[in-house]
Amino acid sequence: MYYSSTRGDAEKKTSAEAILEGLAADGGLFVPSEIPQLGISFVDALLGLSYEERAEKVLAQFLTDYTEQELHACVDRAYNRGNFDATACKRAEVRAPENAPFPVLELWHGPTSAFKDMALQLLPQLMRTALQKTGAKERVLILVATSGDTGKAALEGFRDVPQISILVFYPEGGVSRIQYLQMATQEGGNVNATAIRGNFDDAQSGVKAIFSDAAFNAQLASQGVRLSSANSINWGRLVPQIVYYFSAYADLVEEATIKMGDAVNFSVPTGNFGDILAAYYAKRMGLPIHKLICASNANNVLTDFLTSGTYDRNRAFYKTITPSMDILISSNLERLLYHMTEDKARVKGWMAELAKTGRYTVDAGTLAKIRETFAASWTSDEQTKATIHDVFERSHYVLDTHSAVAWHAAETYREETGDETPVIVVSTASPYKFNASVLEAIGVDTEGLDEFAMQDKLHEVSGLAIPYGLSSLRSKEIRQKGVCSRAEMRDAIRAFMKKQD
Repeated sequence: MYYSSTRGDAEKKTSAEAILEGLAADGGLFVPSEIPQLGISFVDALLGLSYEERAEKVLAQFLTDYTEQELHACVDRAYNRGNFDATACKRAEVRAPENAPFPVLELWHGPTSAFKDMALQLLPQLMRTALQKTGAKERVLILVATSGDTGKAALEGFRDVPQISILVFYPEGGVSRIQYLQMATQEGGNVNATAIRGNFDDAQSGVKAIFSDAAFNAQLASQGVRLSSANSINWGRLVPQIVYYFSAYADLVEEATIKMGDAVNFSVPTGNFGDILAAYYAKRMGLPIHKLICASNANNVLTDFLTSGTYDRNRAFYKTITPSMDILISSNLERLLYHMTEDKARVKGWMAELAKTGRYTVDAGTLAKIRETFAASWTSDEQTKATIHDVFERSHYVLDTHSAVAWHAAETYREETGDETPVIVVSTASPYKFNASVLEAIGVDTEGLDEFAMQDKLHEVSGLAIPYGLSSLRSKEIRQKGVCSRAEMRDAIRAFMKKQD
């Protein structure tokens, strides 16, 4: 299988080459030449397997230039090093809260307590193997823009990986206190986290501009450095996310919650559209998914697009209690537009219009096709807190703020449509990453409590174990102190790489 750009680049890449490059030369995103069509027998064959075994089977459908032995080694190094607190069979656990209408797919049992671990523990292994397969001698510099969770997960995943360095840009004051501490205390000789004066979109557009800067890339190349990405614009970051939708479905069949072949819906909190796009790939491959519910916060650019067909980032930007979704430019939507139209010229035109005017409108036929699969709604901070409170009161189950947005979207969808198809709520982060908001929502006074006293209080009222990676932050040294403007990002890169020599 080969990969090419959503914007028309005719050059075809192997999966290893696409993973190393991250972003296509024309600024587009790599997409596969075909989407494997699998029967229900493929899903049936996943029953009784460990998460690692399921991952190898799904990944092999797309990463066809990796040998069976290479994929096994990558998956084993990613998930089988004692870095997940979930059981060996279920790295991504499906929980059924008592007296609750929805099971929850918990994706936050990895080392940084966020769903990004599911992909970012594997991507470094895929990239390390790709370097060996292609014979590349350059040092790879991973550039990441993060709204919170991706940064820490990428830093941890790439820490001390040979031949690779990583620099993460995050919005100053735009992440939770725990997210900041996770990045600021990151250890490793090949890592850097730098704050951007601005919001996530400033960081993301700055990183994209650097990838497209031919002169700057040539300067790095002369020093033996090539750029790549760990954001979900990188295919190697997106493809591991497909796995947990297949795995969750297999778990639900094993638990007799559904029967093999039954349709399900997934409600996914998303800002950059990567997590829900992975579910779309799973559906296209043959997983029996009826609807994908796109759950947004007050930065509801995706909700508006999925209901009206107009994508417009020219709007107020809100800092919310769901910072990982505080995004107005959803990069992975470009891949969906390609798959819906299979027309690279149209996609390129829409992206050019977005860059020039901040908006574009798709045709009625494309919108209708999108709406066959996607539903959408958004949730205010007040509704998010009310959802956390109600679920805790009814089920003694603690949702983080982002997962609560997905829960509320699932409720809204069911109320508005009457669709009784089983809905799985995708839970993307531990509630301990957002202690203040969660405690306030369930009615606990946090006045005078620091972040770690709030951790202890949440444990006291919920009984939920505090992940070690979060509790250990209270004694860790602040190591990453850099701050820059968007205009200074290239200087930050030069300074970091000088230290890597």
